[in-house]
Amino acid sequence: MTILALEFSSAQRSVAVVRPDHPQICVEAIETGAGGTNAFRLMAKVLAEAKVEREQIEVLAVGLGPGSYTGVRVAISIAQGWQLARGVKLLGSGSGECLAAQAQAEGKFGRVNVVIDAQRNELYLASYEVSSGGWTEIEPLRIVPLTELQTRVNAGGIWVGPEATRWLSNGKILFPAAATLGRIAAGRNDFVSGNKLTPIYLRETNFVKAPPRRGDLETS
Repeated sequence: MTILALEFSSAQRSVAVVRPDHPQICVEAIETGAGGTNAFRLMAKVLAEAKVEREQIEVLAVGLGPGSYTGVRVAISIAQGWQLARGVKLLGSGSGECLAAQAQAEGKFGRVNVVIDAQRNELYLASYEVSSGGWTEIEPLRIVPLTELQTRVNAGGIWVGPEATRWLSNGKILFPAAATLGRIAAGRNDFVSGNKLTPIYLRETNFVKAPPRRGDLETS
């Protein structure tokens, strides 16, 4: 199985080709910066380095966040279009499980707390028990106010995330990576159709109806 993984949910954006049947084949391209990502350039780079043609991709794995809403939407749009054109299988994974898997790979064992900026003086927070044999979610992803963070830090554990040091002196910077996302996808078979891929966004969406235009009022 040949997997193309797209992880655009943080400031470090990445694309990877993963071949579970050939573990030594894992090619990843990373781009970091405040600007936008040329997703197709990154995709072309990893496909060329892995010597894989677009037609050989069987599964697209997409990072669903939370994180950069625009970045996640770009990745989802690419996956949806690819499935329409090629009929590939799709999988989505959250940033939390991706970071838990990376923490395990880096030997960060124990209670691992993932923190991601949720704006509005709030954080996304999820907790995992990580060991050499794997990881288990012990507290699901939720939104917490910054004012509660110190209380939770006092309970101990390892704190990781794309901006962990912004709030925590003992935090460890860790970005969700496409290579990790691809390895997670290799052990799953819960494929979905493109319309089932949606960003992870825990807040309720509120719409405010715009007032009618002046011309509409005059003709009504």
